[in-house]
Amino acid sequence: MFFTLSKIKYASNFFEWFFEFQKYFHQKLFSIVPFSVGDIFYILLIVSFGYFLFKISYKNSRRKFLLRGLIALNILYLMYQVSWGMLYFQQPILDKLPEKEITVEEVKRLTLVYLEKCKKTRTLVNEDDRGVFIITDLPSIKAEVLSNQVKIPSYWNNKKGTGVSTLKPSLFEPVMSYTGILGYYNPFTAEAQYNATLPSTYVPFTLAHESAHQLGYAREQEANFIGFLIGEKARNTDLKYSTQYFVLKTLLHSLAENERVFVNEIIMQYSPEMKRDRLAEKLFVKKHEGLLDDFFGFTNDLFLKSNQQEGSITYSYFIDFLIRYQP
Repeated sequence: MFFTLSKIKYASNFFEWFFEFQKYFHQKLFSIVPFSVGDIFYILLIVSFGYFLFKISYKNSRRKFLLRGLIALNILYLMYQVSWGMLYFQQPILDKLPEKEITVEEVKRLTLVYLEKCKKTRTLVNEDDRGVFIITDLPSIKAEVLSNQVKIPSYWNNKKGTGVSTLKPSLFEPVMSYTGILGYYNPFTAEAQYNATLPSTYVPFTLAHESAHQLGYAREQEANFIGFLIGEKARNTDLKYSTQYFVLKTLLHSLAENERVFVNEIIMQYSPEMKRDRLAEKLFVKKHEGLLDDFFGFTNDLFLKSNQQEGSITYSYFIDFLIRYQP
């Protein structure tokens, strides 16, 4: 049924309207609780799944619990599609931006621009005793993320910010660090979870990215772009630096395969402060790399492909957004 609906423009427009209609009440309901209700829900699901596997191992109860399991699975799938899944089929933002040719020269030019921006903004943020960027006022970052949602250009953005803060640290932080997952949106509770143990360079932009999902942008590359718009002109220097640094890293990543010499030259031009931040990120990744990272990278790739995205490579589409947005 949902596969058929996804092919009908009127249906996808309806679900986009429905999300816009209900999101304030959805977010307001779960903002009352200070911890992640969605994570508790997932824990209960995991426990229930274990109990389900245990019960179907007994032949005399197998049929009954298989039927109950299928019913529960269908209800969850219905809830997911109605509250979130159909948003993957709404009109892409890229269709609303002007056409521009994406050239290597333009990507290099922007890389130099964001290198200088990062150098300048990095001098305005705080450091820990190792000389690494550190966040000192997380609530003010969350507040500006919400306030900047209303500043997104309205000529192609039809989403309205709710002003409701449901940006919460995940209860799965110890596991998340080993998966490569920075944050995620819970469609059942409209909460945006993030890994608070990440290096500070990651956290502010992750909050902006997840808040874009709360606005109603389901596709990852679109959430990156909206997160960029939220953080690019922020007054909060932590949010601005994290956003600019994300852009710089993404530009370098897009050039890494074919322009290795240029990429290395740019990294050598990092300020001493930026080099310390880069080293802190590398040490964090090295400490937490392993099988979980590979497994979740594979499953995330499958999830993206199942939702009208081109797998993990879609993160490179952020470059298309960035260049086509530039005046």
